[in-house]
This record gives sequence, structure tokens and C-alpha cells, in this order.
Amino acid sequence: MTERDHGTGAGMGTFLDRMLGRVRLGGWLAVAAPVIAIAFAALITSVVLLVAGKAPLEAFNALAQYGTRPPTMVLILNTAVGYYISALAVAIGFRMNLFNIGVDGQYRLAAVVAASFGGAALLPGVLNIIAVVVVAMAVGALWAAIAGLLKVTRGVSEVISTIMLNAIATGLGSWLISDHFGVLTGNDIATRPIPDDAHVPGMPLIAGTAQLVNGFLVLAVVLGVAYYVLLNRTRFGFELRATGQSEPAAVASGVGVKKMVVVTMIMSGAVAGLIGMPELLGQSFKYSNNFPAGLGFTGIAIALLGRNNPVGMAIGALLWSFLDNSSNTLQLLDISKEIVAIMQGVIILSVIIAYELVHRYRNVAEQRRVSRQLAAPPGPPGPAGPSAPPAPEGARA
Repeated sequence: MTERDHGTGAGMGTFLDRMLGRVRLGGWLAVAAPVIAIAFAALITSVVLLVAGKAPLEAFNALAQYGTRPPTMVLILNTAVGYYISALAVAIGFRMNLFNIGVDGQYRLAAVVAASFGGAALLPGVLNIIAVVVVAMAVGALWAAIAGLLKVTRGVSEVISTIMLNAIATGLGSWLISDHFGVLTGNDIATRPIPDDAHVPGMPLIAGTAQLVNGFLVLAVVLGVAYYVLLNRTRFGFELRATGQSEPAAVASGVGVKKMVVVTMIMSGAVAGLIGMPELLGQSFKYSNNFPAGLGFTGIAIALLGRNNPVGMAIGALLWSFLDNSSNTLQLLDISKEIVAIMQGVIILSVIIAYELVHRYRNVAEQRRVSRQLAAPPGPPGPAGPSAPPAPEGARA
């Protein structure tokens, strides 16, 4: 190996060492941020419990024991499925700096129409399941498209329009149930039950209990993988992320921003339409006043908690579901279950603050690294090139 080759190899090795060091630092910081945030939330919750005259360790131990029981684990998984799909619907808009606050109204209106279609039993068995899912996605997509069109044609903020559309969807759904699709059963008004042959079967994944995990867990995993591939391995995902990071740069690159806004809102609404499907096709099999509400707003919290990352949102959904389903056991200790709501709120605020601090630390570390490189003395000169030919005799001084 020549000296030049040796120098090039050493330089490449130093570059790779620096890059690997930055990756390791970034990875540790990405892991440390949520861990520190959760620990801080536990500390704040402990202070609240102490002020209320309760023992923090006893409360946390009760949560852990109840949450690790096999029946509770099944309940946690089943609840987390809806939470995760909701977070994915929100995250699609977040990656483009679109705040789809209307996920809650989109999935509830989609569930009303899809439940009515499924209860009519126009198709048999699996075909009915597929049709219900398609109808739900279509309704969610169309309802979200309204906000996208208002934004690109009239400049209406999607935050304002989706909040208003939430209220309209709630009223529209109630009107459809009471005047058109609903059937009075006792004191409850609900859609016609979906036939038995159109129920999505559960899965016996947790040992020690006869309860089944909702079959839509498989769909949630598929959606998470599709979300990652779409945003990180396709041109559409690149354009979506580029538009979210810098709209002027995206326009200069030839990206149709208005089209991207509408398409992104439609995709977000289509995924939102799936939020109610685990409950509709896997548990209750009808839409009534007892149908779960507020999942869209929970999805916003989980998307923030998971930083729009499919794995991070999955962990956030499990954590949120664990806290929600384990909170009832606190009442046995004469502790208000609202303590869990305090902990959830503090976790969200702590995670946002922690990631912001990590972001600033990375910027400072990068600036210091560049400063050290600029201030470093130049290295030894490289080997001399080929010698110049001797000057002609008459040109010598």
C-alpha cells in the first residue's frame, strides 16, 4: 500500500468512526429521552400521591400487579390496537405538518355508516367484513377530504376546519342513528347487529386466560409496516416529508403541494376510518351510545409520545392502554384513578420537553465538533507530486 492509499484509508476510517460515534450518541439520546420523561412523570405523580397522603410505592405496585395479570394483558392489547391505529392516522398528517384534529369525528361517523351497512347483511361472511372495512375507510377519507379542500382552495386552517367537522360529525352520527339506522333495544338505540358470519375471530395469544386478543391486531401490525415503508421507501413518502420540512423547497423541486395536502388528508382520514373496526367487528358488533369515544384525541397524544415513529407509537399505545386499564385497581387502595390521568399528562409534557432538550444538545454537540475541526492545525502535507521538468537553459535565472 502506498503512502497515499494509507492516508486515504486512515481518513476514511476516521470519517466512519465519527459517523458511528454520532449514530451511537443519537441512538442513546433517542432512548434516554422517553425513559427520562417517564421517570420524571413517575416522580411528579409520587409527589402528588404524597401530598394526598398516599404511598407512591404501594400505588405503583398495585398498577404493576394488576397490569401483568393475563386477563388484563389481553385487555391492554385489545385497547392498544385502536389507540395505535388512531396514532397512525394522526401521524400521517403530522409528518407533513398537517394537524388532523378531526380524527375523532372521522372514525365515529365512519363507524356509524359501516355498522349500518354491516347490519344490513347485504353480503355474506368475509365479503361483509371486507365491505364494512372499505365503507369505513371511504367515509373517513371523504370526511377528511373536506378539510383538505378547504385548506387548498380557501386557505382555511385544517385545525379550525377539523375541529368544526368533529362537531358536525357527532351531530350527523346521532341523527343517522336516531332517525334512520337505529333500532330501539330496551333503553338503548343501536344499529342492527352484524351477523355472526361477519365477526372477526380473536387469537389465543396470552397464556393463562381464555380471553382472546382482537384479530385486528394483525391489521395494526400491517398498517405500521405499511406506514414505515410508504414514508421512508417511496417517492410519495419523500415528497410528503419534504413538504412538511420546507414547503418552498418542495415547490422549487416540483412537488405539487396542494395535491399533497389533499392526498395526505384523504390517507389520514382513511386510516382514521379503521379506528372503530376492532370494536365494531371484534367486540360489540354494532354502533350504540356505548361505542368508544375520544380515541382520536388519544391518538394525538400517542403520536406525540412516539414521535411519529411506528415502533415508538406502538410502545406509547401499550403504555397508554396499560395506564388506562390498570387505573381502576387504584380505587381498591382508596386512591382516585384520576392520578393516572395526571401521570399521562405529565408524560406527554415531559417527552416533548425531553426531545426538545435532546434536539438542542445534538445541535450544540454538532457545532462544537465542527468548531474543533476548524480549529485543529492542518495535518502533514501529502507526498510530493511528480517533479517538474527542468527549465530550458535560456530561461534559468
